[in-house]
Amino acid sequence: MIKAAFVGFGEVNTPKELIIHKCHMAEENLKNEGLELISVYPVTDDYEEKDINAALEKLKGQDFDCLIVCIAGWIPTHAVVKITEQYRHKPMVLWGLCGWCEGDRLVTTADQAGTTALRKTFYDLGYTFKYVYDIVGLPSKTKDVYNFAAAATAAAKLRRAKSGMAGYRDMNLYGTLYDGGSLKREIGAEIETFEMLEIEQRYQTITDEQKQAVIESAMNKWHFLKPADPESMKKAAGYYLAVKEICDERGYEAISLKDVDGMKKLLGFPPAPIFMLLADEAGLCTIPENDSLGNITQIMVKYLTGQCAFYLEFYEFFTDRVLAGVPDYVPAEAVDGTVTVMPAAFGELSEGILNVSKLKTGKVTMCRLCNIDGKYYMHMVTGDAITPRKWEEAGWTQPAPQLPGLEILLDDVEAFAQKVMCQHYIISYGDNTGIIQELCSILGITLI
Repeated sequence: MIKAAFVGFGEVNTPKELIIHKCHMAEENLKNEGLELISVYPVTDDYEEKDINAALEKLKGQDFDCLIVCIAGWIPTHAVVKITEQYRHKPMVLWGLCGWCEGDRLVTTADQAGTTALRKTFYDLGYTFKYVYDIVGLPSKTKDVYNFAAAATAAAKLRRAKSGMAGYRDMNLYGTLYDGGSLKREIGAEIETFEMLEIEQRYQTITDEQKQAVIESAMNKWHFLKPADPESMKKAAGYYLAVKEICDERGYEAISLKDVDGMKKLLGFPPAPIFMLLADEAGLCTIPENDSLGNITQIMVKYLTGQCAFYLEFYEFFTDRVLAGVPDYVPAEAVDGTVTVMPAAFGELSEGILNVSKLKTGKVTMCRLCNIDGKYYMHMVTGDAITPRKWEEAGWTQPAPQLPGLEILLDDVEAFAQKVMCQHYIISYGDNTGIIQELCSILGITLI
Protein backbone atom coordinates (compact mmCIF):
# COMPACT_ATOMS: atom_id res chain seq x y z
CA MET A 1 0.00 0.00 0.00
CA ILE A 2 1.01 3.60 -0.60
CA LYS A 3 0.76 5.38 2.73
CA ALA A 4 0.40 9.15 3.06
CA ALA A 5 -0.68 11.71 5.63
CA PHE A 6 -3.39 14.08 4.42
CA VAL A 7 -3.70 17.42 6.22
CA GLY A 8 -6.33 19.88 5.02
CA PHE A 9 -6.03 23.61 5.77
CA GLY A 10 -8.38 26.57 5.69
CA GLU A 11 -8.42 29.99 7.36
CA VAL A 12 -10.35 30.32 10.62
CA ASN A 13 -12.81 32.88 9.20
CA THR A 14 -13.72 30.83 6.12
CA PRO A 15 -16.99 28.89 6.55
CA LYS A 16 -15.84 25.66 8.18
CA GLU A 17 -18.32 23.47 6.33
CA LEU A 18 -16.85 24.55 2.98
CA ILE A 19 -13.30 23.59 3.99
CA ILE A 20 -14.48 20.25 5.35
CA HIS A 21 -16.45 19.47 2.18
CA LYS A 22 -13.57 20.34 -0.12
CA CYS A 23 -11.05 18.36 1.92
CA HIS A 24 -13.39 15.38 2.13
CA MET A 25 -13.86 15.28 -1.65
CA ALA A 26 -10.08 15.47 -2.20
CA GLU A 27 -9.55 12.75 0.39
CA GLU A 28 -12.09 10.44 -1.25
CA ASN A 29 -10.56 10.97 -4.68
CA LEU A 30 -7.15 9.93 -3.35
CA LYS A 31 -8.58 6.86 -1.66
CA ASN A 32 -10.23 5.88 -4.93
CA GLU A 33 -6.82 6.04 -6.59
CA GLY A 34 -5.56 3.55 -4.02
CA LEU A 35 -3.87 5.67 -1.36
CA GLU A 36 -4.01 4.66 2.29
CA LEU A 37 -4.44 7.94 4.18
CA ILE A 38 -4.01 9.22 7.69
CA SER A 39 -6.30 12.26 7.47
CA VAL A 40 -6.79 15.29 9.63
CA TYR A 41 -8.84 18.37 8.69
CA PRO A 42 -9.76 21.13 8.92
CA VAL A 43 -6.64 22.73 10.37
CA THR A 44 -7.08 26.49 10.86
CA ASP A 45 -5.00 29.35 12.19
CA ASP A 46 -7.03 29.60 15.39
CA TYR A 47 -5.34 31.85 17.93
CA GLU A 48 -4.77 29.13 20.54
CA GLU A 49 -3.48 26.72 17.86
CA LYS A 50 -5.81 23.95 18.98
CA ASP A 51 -6.18 22.63 15.43
CA ILE A 52 -2.44 22.58 14.85
CA ASN A 53 -1.77 20.74 18.11
CA ALA A 54 -4.57 18.26 17.43
CA ALA A 55 -3.13 17.52 13.98
CA LEU A 56 0.36 17.00 15.36
CA GLU A 57 -1.00 14.69 18.02
CA LYS A 58 -2.87 12.58 15.46
CA LEU A 59 0.16 12.29 13.18
CA LYS A 60 2.56 11.53 16.03
CA GLY A 61 4.06 8.06 15.70
CA GLN A 62 2.23 7.29 12.46
CA ASP A 63 3.96 5.46 9.62
CA PHE A 64 3.67 7.22 6.25
CA ASP A 65 5.94 8.05 3.33
CA CYS A 66 4.47 11.31 2.02
CA LEU A 67 2.77 14.36 3.56
CA ILE A 68 -0.04 15.80 1.44
CA VAL A 69 -0.58 19.43 2.37
CA CYS A 70 -4.07 20.15 1.03
CA ILE A 71 -4.86 23.88 0.84
CA ALA A 72 -8.64 24.29 0.66
CA GLY A 73 -8.59 28.05 1.15
CA TRP A 74 -6.43 30.93 2.30
CA ILE A 75 -4.25 29.99 5.27
CA PRO A 76 -1.47 32.02 6.92
CA THR A 77 1.89 30.39 6.27
CA HIS A 78 2.82 29.85 9.93
CA ALA A 79 -0.11 27.50 10.52
CA VAL A 80 1.14 25.16 7.82
CA VAL A 81 4.84 25.37 8.63
CA LYS A 82 4.28 24.47 12.28
CA ILE A 83 3.17 21.07 11.03
CA THR A 84 5.41 20.59 8.01
CA GLU A 85 8.57 21.41 9.98
CA GLN A 86 8.00 18.28 12.06
CA TYR A 87 8.12 16.22 8.85
CA ARG A 88 10.71 18.08 6.82
CA HIS A 89 12.45 14.77 6.11
CA LYS A 90 9.37 13.48 4.27
CA PRO A 91 8.51 14.24 0.63
CA MET A 92 5.47 16.53 0.45
CA VAL A 93 2.77 17.60 -1.98
CA LEU A 94 1.60 21.21 -1.79
CA TRP A 95 -1.86 20.80 -3.29
CA GLY A 96 -4.13 23.75 -3.86
CA LEU A 97 -7.79 23.00 -4.45
CA CYS A 98 -9.94 25.48 -6.36
CA GLY A 99 -13.22 27.37 -6.40
CA TRP A 100 -16.47 26.51 -8.15
CA CYS A 101 -19.18 28.11 -10.21
CA GLU A 102 -22.70 28.92 -9.05
CA GLY A 103 -24.69 30.00 -12.08
CA ASP A 104 -22.76 32.83 -13.66
CA ARG A 105 -20.63 33.46 -10.53
CA LEU A 106 -17.22 32.08 -9.57
CA VAL A 107 -16.96 31.34 -5.85
CA THR A 108 -13.49 30.93 -4.35
CA THR A 109 -11.97 30.34 -0.94
CA ALA A 110 -8.64 31.74 -2.20
CA ASP A 111 -6.91 28.39 -2.35
CA GLN A 112 -4.11 29.66 -4.59
CA ALA A 113 -3.54 32.64 -2.31
CA GLY A 114 -2.56 29.99 0.22
CA THR A 115 -0.38 27.93 -2.12
CA THR A 116 1.43 30.89 -3.64
CA ALA A 117 2.28 32.12 -0.16
CA LEU A 118 3.71 28.70 0.62
CA ARG A 119 5.50 27.53 -2.52
CA LYS A 120 8.66 29.63 -2.15
CA THR A 121 8.56 29.16 1.60
CA PHE A 122 8.72 25.40 1.10
CA TYR A 123 11.60 25.89 -1.32
CA ASP A 124 13.46 28.19 1.08
CA LEU A 125 13.02 25.69 3.89
CA GLY A 126 14.63 22.99 1.76
CA TYR A 127 11.64 20.69 1.51
CA THR A 128 11.41 17.97 -1.12
CA PHE A 129 8.00 18.76 -2.55
CA LYS A 130 5.74 18.94 -5.58
CA TYR A 131 3.41 21.88 -6.20
CA VAL A 132 0.01 20.96 -7.67
CA TYR A 133 -2.98 23.24 -8.20
CA ASP A 134 -6.50 22.47 -9.41
CA ILE A 135 -8.30 24.65 -11.95
CA VAL A 136 -11.96 25.62 -11.86
CA GLY A 137 -13.98 23.60 -14.36
CA LEU A 138 -11.26 21.02 -14.99
CA PRO A 139 -10.76 17.58 -13.38
CA SER A 140 -8.87 17.60 -10.11
CA LYS A 141 -5.18 16.73 -10.35
CA THR A 142 -5.62 13.78 -8.02
CA LYS A 143 -3.50 11.55 -10.27
CA ASP A 144 -0.54 13.93 -9.99
CA VAL A 145 -0.79 13.79 -6.22
CA TYR A 146 -1.09 10.01 -6.32
CA ASN A 147 1.96 9.63 -8.57
CA PHE A 148 4.12 11.71 -6.26
CA ALA A 149 2.91 9.78 -3.22
CA ALA A 150 3.62 6.50 -5.01
CA ALA A 151 7.11 7.74 -5.87
CA ALA A 152 7.65 8.75 -2.23
CA THR A 153 6.74 5.24 -1.13
CA ALA A 154 9.13 3.81 -3.72
CA ALA A 155 11.89 6.11 -2.45
CA ALA A 156 11.27 4.91 1.11
CA LYS A 157 11.34 1.27 0.03
CA LEU A 158 14.62 1.83 -1.82
CA ARG A 159 16.24 2.69 1.51
CA ARG A 160 15.60 -0.92 2.50
CA ALA A 161 16.09 -2.59 -0.89
CA LYS A 162 18.80 -5.17 -1.46
CA SER A 163 20.06 -6.74 -4.65
CA GLY A 164 22.21 -9.86 -4.71
CA MET A 165 25.08 -10.38 -7.11
CA ALA A 166 26.98 -13.62 -7.64
CA GLY A 167 30.46 -12.63 -8.72
CA TYR A 168 31.41 -9.24 -10.07
CA ARG A 169 32.19 -7.50 -13.37
CA ASP A 170 31.36 -10.24 -15.83
CA MET A 171 33.53 -10.04 -19.00
CA ASN A 172 35.46 -7.19 -17.31
CA LEU A 173 32.80 -4.75 -18.51
CA TYR A 174 32.99 -1.13 -17.38
CA GLY A 175 29.37 -0.13 -17.93
CA THR A 176 28.05 -2.56 -15.31
CA LEU A 177 30.17 -1.26 -12.43
CA TYR A 178 28.85 0.83 -9.52
CA ASP A 179 30.02 2.88 -6.55
CA GLY A 180 28.58 1.43 -3.36
CA GLY A 181 28.92 4.53 -1.20
CA SER A 182 27.19 6.96 -3.52
CA LEU A 183 24.52 4.41 -4.42
CA LYS A 184 23.62 3.96 -0.75
CA ARG A 185 23.76 7.69 -0.08
CA GLU A 186 21.79 8.93 -3.08
CA ILE A 187 19.46 6.04 -3.97
CA GLY A 188 19.38 4.04 -0.76
CA ALA A 189 19.65 0.55 -2.24
CA GLU A 190 22.33 -1.95 -1.29
CA ILE A 191 24.08 -4.42 -3.60
CA GLU A 192 25.51 -7.43 -1.80
CA THR A 193 27.95 -9.72 -3.58
CA PHE A 194 28.47 -13.40 -2.89
CA GLU A 195 30.68 -16.02 -4.48
CA MET A 196 29.56 -18.49 -7.10
CA LEU A 197 31.12 -21.14 -4.91
CA GLU A 198 28.23 -20.66 -2.48
CA ILE A 199 25.74 -21.40 -5.28
CA GLU A 200 27.63 -24.58 -6.18
CA GLN A 201 27.85 -25.69 -2.54
CA ARG A 202 24.11 -25.22 -2.06
CA TYR A 203 23.40 -26.90 -5.37
CA GLN A 204 25.10 -30.05 -4.09
CA THR A 205 22.56 -30.25 -1.27
CA ILE A 206 19.50 -30.10 -3.56
CA THR A 207 17.86 -33.50 -3.92
CA ASP A 208 16.60 -35.08 -7.13
CA GLU A 209 13.09 -34.95 -5.65
CA GLN A 210 13.35 -31.20 -5.14
CA LYS A 211 14.59 -30.71 -8.69
CA GLN A 212 11.82 -32.87 -10.11
CA ALA A 213 9.19 -30.89 -8.21
CA VAL A 214 10.35 -27.68 -9.91
CA ILE A 215 10.39 -29.36 -13.30
CA GLU A 216 6.83 -30.61 -12.87
CA SER A 217 5.36 -27.46 -11.32
CA ALA A 218 7.11 -24.81 -13.41
CA MET A 219 9.31 -25.97 -16.28
CA ASN A 220 6.83 -28.38 -17.78
CA LYS A 221 4.55 -25.37 -18.41
CA TRP A 222 7.01 -24.12 -21.02
CA HIS A 223 6.49 -24.98 -24.67
CA PHE A 224 9.58 -26.83 -25.95
CA LEU A 225 10.23 -26.59 -29.69
CA LYS A 226 12.66 -29.51 -29.26
CA PRO A 227 13.13 -31.78 -26.25
CA ALA A 228 15.75 -30.58 -23.80
CA ASP A 229 18.39 -32.78 -22.21
CA PRO A 230 16.86 -34.10 -18.95
CA GLU A 231 20.14 -33.34 -17.18
CA SER A 232 19.92 -29.69 -18.28
CA MET A 233 16.41 -29.54 -16.84
CA LYS A 234 17.63 -30.92 -13.51
CA LYS A 235 20.56 -28.50 -13.41
CA ALA A 236 18.30 -25.52 -14.08
CA ALA A 237 15.90 -26.56 -11.34
CA GLY A 238 18.71 -27.26 -8.88
CA TYR A 239 20.61 -24.04 -9.46
CA TYR A 240 17.34 -22.12 -9.25
CA LEU A 241 16.62 -23.58 -5.82
CA ALA A 242 20.19 -22.88 -4.68
CA VAL A 243 20.02 -19.21 -5.70
CA LYS A 244 16.49 -18.83 -4.34
CA GLU A 245 17.66 -20.07 -0.94
CA ILE A 246 20.24 -17.31 -0.82
CA CYS A 247 17.76 -14.65 -1.95
CA ASP A 248 15.14 -15.75 0.58
CA GLU A 249 17.60 -15.81 3.47
CA ARG A 250 19.02 -12.36 2.72
CA GLY A 251 15.92 -10.57 1.51
CA TYR A 252 17.10 -9.87 -2.02
CA GLU A 253 14.51 -8.35 -4.35
CA ALA A 254 16.74 -8.55 -7.41
CA ILE A 255 19.53 -10.81 -8.54
CA SER A 256 22.31 -10.91 -11.11
CA LEU A 257 24.73 -13.74 -11.85
CA LYS A 258 28.17 -13.79 -13.40
CA ASP A 259 27.06 -15.12 -16.75
CA VAL A 260 29.68 -15.53 -19.48
CA ASP A 261 32.79 -15.76 -17.29
CA GLY A 262 30.93 -17.53 -14.49
CA MET A 263 27.97 -19.85 -15.06
CA LYS A 264 28.88 -20.60 -18.66
CA LYS A 265 32.68 -20.77 -18.39
CA LEU A 266 33.15 -22.30 -14.94
CA LEU A 267 30.03 -24.41 -14.52
CA GLY A 268 29.33 -25.10 -18.19
CA PHE A 269 25.69 -24.14 -17.82
CA PRO A 270 24.06 -21.09 -19.48
CA PRO A 271 21.80 -19.58 -16.79
CA ALA A 272 18.80 -18.53 -18.92
CA PRO A 273 16.35 -21.03 -17.37
CA ILE A 274 17.61 -20.15 -13.89
CA PHE A 275 16.75 -16.50 -14.51
CA MET A 276 13.36 -17.48 -15.91
CA LEU A 277 12.49 -19.43 -12.78
CA LEU A 278 13.79 -16.69 -10.47
CA ALA A 279 11.67 -14.11 -12.30
CA ASP A 280 8.51 -16.14 -12.79
CA GLU A 281 8.39 -18.36 -9.71
CA ALA A 282 10.26 -16.29 -7.10
CA GLY A 283 9.11 -12.87 -8.39
CA LEU A 284 12.61 -11.38 -8.47
CA CYS A 285 14.02 -8.73 -10.78
CA THR A 286 16.70 -10.46 -12.84
CA ILE A 287 19.44 -9.33 -15.18
CA PRO A 288 22.64 -11.11 -16.32
CA GLU A 289 26.31 -10.13 -16.47
CA ASN A 290 26.61 -8.44 -13.04
CA ASP A 291 24.73 -5.40 -14.33
CA SER A 292 24.62 -3.48 -11.06
CA LEU A 293 22.72 -0.33 -11.96
CA GLY A 294 20.53 -2.28 -14.37
CA ASN A 295 19.37 -4.31 -11.38
CA ILE A 296 18.69 -1.15 -9.34
CA THR A 297 16.78 0.41 -12.24
CA GLN A 298 14.62 -2.72 -12.33
CA ILE A 299 13.77 -2.39 -8.63
CA MET A 300 12.86 1.27 -9.10
CA VAL A 301 10.59 0.57 -12.07
CA LYS A 302 8.98 -2.42 -10.36
CA TYR A 303 8.20 -0.36 -7.24
CA LEU A 304 6.59 2.33 -9.37
CA THR A 305 4.67 0.26 -11.91
CA GLY A 306 4.25 -3.18 -10.37
CA GLN A 307 5.68 -4.68 -13.57
CA CYS A 308 8.56 -7.15 -13.80
CA ALA A 309 10.79 -4.47 -15.41
CA PHE A 310 12.68 -6.75 -17.78
CA TYR A 311 15.85 -5.95 -19.66
CA LEU A 312 16.59 -5.77 -23.37
CA GLU A 313 19.88 -4.97 -25.09
CA PHE A 314 20.47 -3.18 -28.35
CA TYR A 315 21.42 -5.02 -31.53
CA GLU A 316 20.86 -2.47 -34.30
CA PHE A 317 19.95 1.19 -34.74
CA PHE A 318 17.85 2.34 -37.69
CA THR A 319 16.74 5.80 -38.78
CA ASP A 320 13.40 5.52 -36.99
CA ARG A 321 13.75 2.61 -34.57
CA VAL A 322 16.04 0.38 -32.55
CA LEU A 323 16.19 -3.39 -32.53
CA ALA A 324 16.37 -4.55 -28.92
CA GLY A 325 16.44 -8.17 -27.87
CA VAL A 326 17.99 -10.70 -25.53
CA PRO A 327 20.26 -13.69 -26.19
CA ASP A 328 18.91 -15.72 -23.29
CA TYR A 329 15.56 -15.16 -21.56
CA VAL A 330 12.60 -12.91 -20.80
CA PRO A 331 10.14 -13.13 -17.87
CA ALA A 332 6.79 -14.74 -18.60
CA GLU A 333 5.00 -11.47 -17.81
CA ALA A 334 6.48 -9.90 -20.95
CA VAL A 335 5.61 -12.82 -23.22
CA ASP A 336 2.80 -12.66 -25.76
CA GLY A 337 1.32 -16.13 -25.54
CA THR A 338 3.10 -19.19 -24.21
CA VAL A 339 6.66 -19.20 -22.87
CA THR A 340 8.59 -20.96 -25.63
CA VAL A 341 12.05 -22.50 -25.23
CA MET A 342 14.49 -24.70 -27.10
CA PRO A 343 17.92 -26.23 -26.56
CA ALA A 344 20.61 -24.24 -28.40
CA ALA A 345 24.30 -23.41 -28.22
CA PHE A 346 26.20 -20.21 -29.05
CA GLY A 347 29.75 -20.44 -30.36
CA GLU A 348 31.96 -22.54 -28.08
CA LEU A 349 29.55 -22.33 -25.14
CA SER A 350 27.68 -25.35 -23.83
CA GLU A 351 24.17 -26.04 -25.03
CA GLY A 352 21.51 -24.53 -22.83
CA ILE A 353 17.78 -23.94 -22.68
CA LEU A 354 17.14 -20.76 -24.64
CA ASN A 355 13.98 -18.66 -24.38
CA VAL A 356 12.58 -17.86 -27.85
CA SER A 357 9.23 -16.41 -26.80
CA LYS A 358 7.42 -13.65 -28.64
CA LEU A 359 7.25 -10.37 -26.71
CA LYS A 360 4.20 -8.21 -26.12
CA THR A 361 4.01 -5.04 -28.21
CA GLY A 362 2.65 -1.54 -27.58
CA LYS A 363 3.79 1.66 -25.92
CA VAL A 364 6.94 1.09 -23.84
CA THR A 365 9.20 3.11 -21.57
CA MET A 366 12.94 2.44 -21.75
CA CYS A 367 15.15 3.74 -18.96
CA ARG A 368 18.47 3.26 -17.22
CA LEU A 369 20.07 4.68 -14.09
CA CYS A 370 23.67 5.77 -14.57
CA ASN A 371 26.45 7.54 -12.72
CA ILE A 372 28.37 10.32 -14.47
CA ASP A 373 31.24 11.95 -12.58
CA GLY A 374 29.71 10.97 -9.24
CA LYS A 375 26.19 12.22 -10.03
CA TYR A 376 23.20 10.02 -10.83
CA TYR A 377 21.13 10.42 -13.99
CA MET A 378 18.16 8.60 -15.49
CA HIS A 379 18.13 8.25 -19.27
CA MET A 380 14.55 7.64 -20.35
CA VAL A 381 12.51 7.55 -23.54
CA THR A 382 9.17 6.21 -24.73
CA GLY A 383 8.53 4.38 -27.97
CA ASP A 384 6.10 2.15 -29.81
CA ALA A 385 7.21 -1.48 -29.75
CA ILE A 386 6.28 -3.68 -32.69
CA THR A 387 7.00 -7.29 -33.60
CA PRO A 388 10.47 -7.39 -35.18
CA ARG A 389 11.34 -8.62 -38.63
CA LYS A 390 12.96 -12.05 -38.94
CA TRP A 391 16.48 -11.71 -37.52
CA GLU A 392 19.23 -13.77 -35.96
CA GLU A 393 22.47 -13.30 -34.07
CA ALA A 394 25.43 -14.85 -35.88
CA GLY A 395 27.03 -17.68 -33.94
CA TRP A 396 24.03 -19.74 -32.88
CA THR A 397 23.72 -23.33 -34.03
CA GLN A 398 21.71 -23.49 -37.25
CA PRO A 399 18.90 -23.12 -37.85
CA ALA A 400 19.48 -20.03 -35.73
CA PRO A 401 16.81 -19.24 -33.14
CA GLN A 402 14.52 -16.21 -33.43
CA LEU A 403 15.55 -14.41 -30.25
CA PRO A 404 13.00 -12.48 -28.17
CA GLY A 405 13.03 -8.89 -29.33
CA LEU A 406 11.17 -5.76 -30.29
CA GLU A 407 11.60 -3.05 -32.88
CA ILE A 408 10.98 0.12 -30.88
CA LEU A 409 10.01 3.17 -32.90
CA LEU A 410 11.44 6.39 -31.43
CA ASP A 411 10.82 10.03 -32.24
CA ASP A 412 14.55 10.73 -32.50
CA VAL A 413 16.91 7.76 -32.68
CA GLU A 414 19.96 9.97 -33.10
CA ALA A 415 19.23 11.95 -29.92
CA PHE A 416 18.74 8.72 -28.00
CA ALA A 417 21.86 7.07 -29.42
CA GLN A 418 24.10 10.02 -28.58
CA LYS A 419 23.10 9.71 -24.90
CA VAL A 420 22.84 5.93 -24.58
CA MET A 421 24.38 4.73 -21.32
CA CYS A 422 24.74 0.96 -21.64
CA GLN A 423 23.82 -2.02 -23.77
CA HIS A 424 21.08 -2.96 -21.26
CA TYR A 425 17.92 -0.86 -20.80
CA ILE A 426 14.93 -1.63 -18.58
CA ILE A 427 11.55 -1.99 -20.28
CA SER A 428 8.08 -1.35 -18.88
CA TYR A 429 4.82 -1.25 -20.81
CA GLY A 430 2.93 2.02 -21.11
CA ASP A 431 4.13 5.60 -20.71
CA ASN A 432 5.59 5.56 -17.21
CA THR A 433 7.75 8.66 -17.60
CA GLY A 434 5.62 10.76 -15.24
CA ILE A 435 5.90 8.54 -12.20
CA ILE A 436 9.58 7.74 -12.88
CA GLN A 437 10.22 11.47 -13.09
CA GLU A 438 8.57 11.95 -9.69
CA LEU A 439 10.88 9.40 -8.09
CA CYS A 440 13.91 11.02 -9.71
CA SER A 441 12.87 14.42 -8.38
CA ILE A 442 12.58 13.03 -4.84
CA LEU A 443 15.99 11.33 -5.04
CA GLY A 444 17.75 14.21 -6.80
CA ILE A 445 18.38 12.21 -9.97
CA THR A 446 18.73 14.30 -13.13
CA LEU A 447 16.64 13.21 -16.10
CA ILE A 448 18.23 12.92 -19.52
